[in-house]
Amino acid sequence: MATNPYFSQSVRSEQHLFEDIVIESLKMYGQDIYYLPRDIVNEDRILGDDVPSRFNYSYKIEMYIENVDGFDGEGDLFTKFGVEIRDQATFVVSRRRWSDTVKRYDNEITISRPAEGDLLYIPFSSKLFQITHVEHEQPFYQLQNLPTFKLRCELFEYNDENFDTRVDAVDSIEKDYAYKFNLTLDSASNGFIVGETANQTLSDGTIISGEISHWNDSDNTLSIIHAGADDGKFHTFITGTQIQSSSSVASVTAVLEDNQISSNEQNEYFDTLTDFLDFSESNPFGDPS
Repeated sequence: MATNPYFSQSVRSEQHLFEDIVIESLKMYGQDIYYLPRDIVNEDRILGDDVPSRFNYSYKIEMYIENVDGFDGEGDLFTKFGVEIRDQATFVVSRRRWSDTVKRYDNEITISRPAEGDLLYIPFSSKLFQITHVEHEQPFYQLQNLPTFKLRCELFEYNDENFDTRVDAVDSIEKDYAYKFNLTLDSASNGFIVGETANQTLSDGTIISGEISHWNDSDNTLSIIHAGADDGKFHTFITGTQIQSSSSVASVTAVLEDNQISSNEQNEYFDTLTDFLDFSESNPFGDPS
């Protein structure tokens, strides 16, 4: 026996009314959140990772944070190796507002929903969260439609990604925490411009290039982040060779690597230990062969 034909839960006018109420509630009780889509550059299909990811755009949209009493997760963990923060949060966003604001015809977003791996920036707490799961069936077809997405997120850990989102608080992350080369130059013809690409040709013809993050014309110091070579191998900038960009050229007199080691890390101390690991063996982590 079929359901009553005189009653229906899929009336379009009621669905639109319910969706309008949801959007109005999100605008009243939600927060302005920046959505940062991830641009996959070179995916590792074995480990499922993409270290050189880019975040080139930001879209501000209202979202409701379900965690009214504070962030979820395991909180702050104090271990022998330092402090680890494992905050988690759940965000609710309207499907219609997502289509109108993010998935527009003039944007480069091609997917129909938020994607796992994309980031959310919360201005009031100055935190970046990474989307780990997108729930698209809650609430479950109350009027035979799905008006919202639920984004389950965890605190983002920066791993040398490239940020050009036009949000100063986000773009400053890479300038402060990216692995950088600090170069001292002998002179510069016109001065280097932050944001441009600088490159240097090594003696074997390999070209190493990176993004200029800092330039000081008073002492001719140049900082370069996201450096990489055209042969796919790791190289460092060298002295006695010119480095150039589209605006200037100069010779490098000193190179200093800044790997952003914190005061809690002991990497440099381990380098001074001669008996920490015996690398004269073929397998220092197991029985010698």
